[in-house]
Amino acid sequence: MNSADDHAGGQGEAFPADLRAFAVQLRRMNGEINRLVHGFAVRHGLHPTDLQALAAILDADAPLTPGRLREHLGLTSGAVTACLDRLERAGHIHRKRESTDRRVVHLHYAAGARAAGREYFLPLAEATRRARDGFSETELSTVLRFLTSMNEELVGLRAAPRDLPPS
Repeated sequence: MNSADDHAGGQGEAFPADLRAFAVQLRRMNGEINRLVHGFAVRHGLHPTDLQALAAILDADAPLTPGRLREHLGLTSGAVTACLDRLERAGHIHRKRESTDRRVVHLHYAAGARAAGREYFLPLAEATRRARDGFSETELSTVLRFLTSMNEELVGLRAAPRDLPPS
């Protein structure tokens, strides 16, 4: 079988479904997306962790609290506070006390930040649309099911205790 690198290019080529080919393509996609995200962070004077926090706030089904964000990012409460302070100063988020318990703070993505993100990441959205155009709805459903399952597996790895080799 040819290497996955031999199949990384043009339209119409057969793509092997072995584990190495998946690993190569996922790493390549992750690297390219990380480059885009890093460019956005640099342009807005943010740290990479700030962008992870923004993505978590944007993607959450319900408004996050700083505690839930801390758990998601695996950071200390002090590091999350510093991150949220930077994001709030930069106008990307706002904190809001929405319940009768004044200690509960919810994090919201600011409207202006959404516009800045949409503008910066428009080329990524257009590239995604072009890539999607080459697939049927059935194929896209399968891809989405795979990506969803892969993300669930990765969350499980994050939650699992891991034995580290001695240093």
